[in-house]
Amino acid sequence: MARVAIVIVTYNSASEIGGCLDSLSHASDTEVVVVDNASADETREIVRQKGVRLVASAWNLGFAGGVNRGVRETTAPLILLLNPDAHLETGLEALTGRITGKVGFAGGMLLEEDGRPQTGFMVRNLPTPAALAFEVLGLNRLFPWNPVNWHYRCRGNNPMTPGVAEQPAGAFLMFSRSLWLELGGLDERFSPVWFEDVDFCARAMAAGYQGAYEPAAGARHTGGHSFGTVGVGIRHKYWYGNLLEYAGKHYGIIGFRVVCLAVAAGALLRAVIELPRHGFKAFQMYGGILRLALARFFRKRTKDNTAEGEMCEKSGGRE
Repeated sequence: MARVAIVIVTYNSASEIGGCLDSLSHASDTEVVVVDNASADETREIVRQKGVRLVASAWNLGFAGGVNRGVRETTAPLILLLNPDAHLETGLEALTGRITGKVGFAGGMLLEEDGRPQTGFMVRNLPTPAALAFEVLGLNRLFPWNPVNWHYRCRGNNPMTPGVAEQPAGAFLMFSRSLWLELGGLDERFSPVWFEDVDFCARAMAAGYQGAYEPAAGARHTGGHSFGTVGVGIRHKYWYGNLLEYAGKHYGIIGFRVVCLAVAAGALLRAVIELPRHGFKAFQMYGGILRLALARFFRKRTKDNTAEGEMCEKSGGRE
């Protein structure tokens, strides 16, 4: 039996998946499965040409659903989530060596095209209510060196030094199968994408596990290819909706409501700022986010602080 199962979830990834699969020559003792979420391009054809196992879904399972499907299709004790736009530069021995005892998950170094580490993205601390509020209000972009953002994006960490990591990026994330089983997999309510990896790490830490960062394992990463043809309004709907879902699931009532109000205020502010460029469409785009944030603010919270019905409505069921 292979030691590592590499699970790659694709959606219109034809421009990246070939290079990603070729890069797996760096890794040994692995089994590989590609779960394709109903791509409309040549992704599946390329995977078949490479001779890699393909699970071709008839509909979009979302990233979490695709990961869970891929893990169920494999048997290795360790799982590596690898985005199709993340191409391995090294073997996986250093990363697998970090998964031991209570270290249940680990991430490696993600590199820009020019070889620079993707600091601020590849490893973060779990977001606090303040971090998400600053994010949606644009304060982290306007004042990137503020202490809240500094802590959230681990700006003080040396990217060449191994260490503890609360939230390695899901683009290059390894975890044990036993942890995945204990947590019940990734939460598929975070559909189709965003915050499912953050939620997984948060739940792992709440269960007593630690995360690690290992720079000796590296992958070159471009990012965002699957949403290149999706409208800004749709991207915002998913990102803000899943951000609110995460806040509702992991924060107390005060922190959650602070995030809701920050999302509402940030959406209104962005609509005003973008009015000269987009006209009334700016209010159409951000008005839905404003309404969603206020609805979540006033909605009675369930026992687990989630709103499953709302997530299904937001995502239109299975994508």
